[in-house]
Amino acid sequence: MSKRGLPSGVKMRHDSHYVEDLARTNRAVGRIIPINQIAPNPDQPRVEIGDLSELTGSIKQKGVLEPLLVKPNGNGTWMIIAGERRWRAANLAGLTEVPCIELDIDEKSIAEIALIENLQRKDLNVWEEADGLAYLSEKFGYTHEEIAQKIGKSRSTVTESFAIAGLPEAIREKCRRAEINAKSTLLEIARQFDEKAMHDFLDKIKNQGFNRAEIRKTARPKQRVDIKDSTVSEIKHSQENKNQENNVFKYNSEEKDFSLKISFNNSEKYEKRDVLRALKEVFDKLKNN
Repeated sequence: MSKRGLPSGVKMRHDSHYVEDLARTNRAVGRIIPINQIAPNPDQPRVEIGDLSELTGSIKQKGVLEPLLVKPNGNGTWMIIAGERRWRAANLAGLTEVPCIELDIDEKSIAEIALIENLQRKDLNVWEEADGLAYLSEKFGYTHEEIAQKIGKSRSTVTESFAIAGLPEAIREKCRRAEINAKSTLLEIARQFDEKAMHDFLDKIKNQGFNRAEIRKTARPKQRVDIKDSTVSEIKHSQENKNQENNVFKYNSEEKDFSLKISFNNSEKYEKRDVLRALKEVFDKLKNN
């Protein structure tokens, strides 16, 4: 095998799912680049590189079969757009050069490719995916719908990732210490009314060792609710306006410009926390539309 990264007789190849589309409209050049002239993208969405032993062994035997995507820095060096794991494994394998596809693209396209490539390869954990999607929105002003179209996922999946990205840092750290990283569990935590409720819910999970079904049952003791009127600009709950009917909460605004009715799909009398949870769910959904 050549120290240049490709076995003799093997041509450079790439996945068509993103490179070919870019090559039609941007300058794309295939080349062999010295490995010490390449550096990672500082905004790479992946934080955890993971175990490289298997990939390193494969590269030692077969070389780097799929080229890295890189962008020239203009000073004789290149920044990795996609392929940081391959670059690191190639270093460990003792290669001096690696095959690359050089793309002349803008910062927005770099961020998109870096995230999309990792998502399609399932290389990102739930936190990295959530923060990567949030970065695209905050940095470039993408809507949830635009992001969903770019990464090929449903809008609801994107909205769920944003809910996880919005978890307070103290909650994140508590989840990491408890090794809570299942998306379904993190979503139930994010749906709690406030940070205190999130801490309390996490303590229950940690102390009682709930499974997935029990976590959902604990987080949502009542079934999902039907909102009869969600055209709400500001909601102020008031006990004196609470209807005495067991499973229906009613509220009339002080200005008499709207009314709100929440019907719980449960015959048991609702509690204050059920109303708060329902209002928060509606608020979060409207805020992210």
